[in-house]
Amino acid sequence: MSLEGKVAIVSGASRGIGRGLAVGLAQAGAKVVCSARTDANNPHVLPGTIEATVEQIRAAGGEAIAQRCDIGVESDITNLVDATMKAFGRVDVLVNNAMASTRGLFDDTTNEMWDESMRINVRSLFLTAKAVSGPMLEHGSGSIINISSGAADPNIGPMMPPGYLVYSVAKAALERFSTALAVELSPRGIAVNALRPGAVKTEQSVHELGEDHDWTGWGPPEAVVPACNFLAEQDGSGFTGRIVDSTQYGISWPATA
Repeated sequence: MSLEGKVAIVSGASRGIGRGLAVGLAQAGAKVVCSARTDANNPHVLPGTIEATVEQIRAAGGEAIAQRCDIGVESDITNLVDATMKAFGRVDVLVNNAMASTRGLFDDTTNEMWDESMRINVRSLFLTAKAVSGPMLEHGSGSIINISSGAADPNIGPMMPPGYLVYSVAKAALERFSTALAVELSPRGIAVNALRPGAVKTEQSVHELGEDHDWTGWGPPEAVVPACNFLAEQDGSGFTGRIVDSTQYGISWPATA
């Protein structure tokens, strides 16, 4: 699988799944723009920076740049795409991975918490798609990959612990946005898909569940790379408008798709 000559933007690339996907795309040959709000080490937040991800990619012989971006701020998104075009002259792939993991029981969730989640997790999908679709149309193809979660699945909902209401709604909206947008963008050569990573052990999950949690069955961020890279290769004439479970086909994904 080769992504030579392609340029990918990955949001939330300072740690966790985003960092793993950025490195994986670079290993497949893509030039990667690593974006996140975290552009400097801060003892009060989880470890990891976009600069560190870029250093890892470059140390392995890849090409990457760091660009700070708060996906809840429209001007930051505009600056992100502008920086990508200035550095590499094109955009082929967008991986919408960053999100606000708003948690709280229904009775404890405030209007402000709800609005923040919708602004950062749902509105940003619209803004980023708008921002990259123009550059993608310049060369007639592209792929937008929106990172979802099993929390969006109504069949999984009853098995989840309390406190995931806002998160689940945001991920369900992400999936519906993806399938609806795919219909409009496929005639223009742009694929849009949603990707459910499965259970992944990240800095965030360890922070929430603790090191003593039973991590049996949880994979590393690298386990999501094959599915993401496959989707990055797609355009509007191929595999689009799908909700994909990255664990469905195991390491051979997507050979049987």
